Amino acid sequence: MAPRIHGSAIAGITLIELLVVMVIIGILAAIAFPSYTAYVRRSDRSDATRALMVDAQMLQRCYSQNFAYTGGNAPCPATTGVTSSSPQGYYTITITVPDASATNPAPSYAITAAPASGSPQNADSACASFTLESNGVQSAANSGGTDNTQTCWGSR
Repeated sequence: MAPRIHGSAIAGITLIELLVVMVIIGILAAIAFPSYTAYVRRSDRSDATRALMVDAQMLQRCYSQNFAYTGGNAPCPATTGVTSSSPQGYYTITITVPDASATNPAPSYAITAAPASGSPQNADSACASFTLESNGVQSAANSGGTDNTQTCWGSR
């Protein structure tokens, strides 16, 4: 004799099970998304450091050819204090070449990178500005103006 089948045995998920899965996904997303955005912010800092290094190389090439950091001859910048954008556009780069004086007899420069207006890097309060000087000193400050060089430049 054949076995009897009592009703159908169709398995499915209940509304409670679906809600539990959605809550778990929500908790994971609440943890993962801020971590991901912090990681992206940290990786985008390389846009500033790379731009500063490239500009420093340009200024050193300029000095080796013209014995001055400015002057308008290629590859020298025509003036000091002019701003430009970093390669990815996250930062505004400013080159400052002070005039030689009794207190500053040797030619020097300072290159500064600050987050560009509308850039996602404006939310990076740990590294609000980067500076590279002609003597090779790297510095960085957080949004409160406190030195944060080790975190921002890191060890390369």
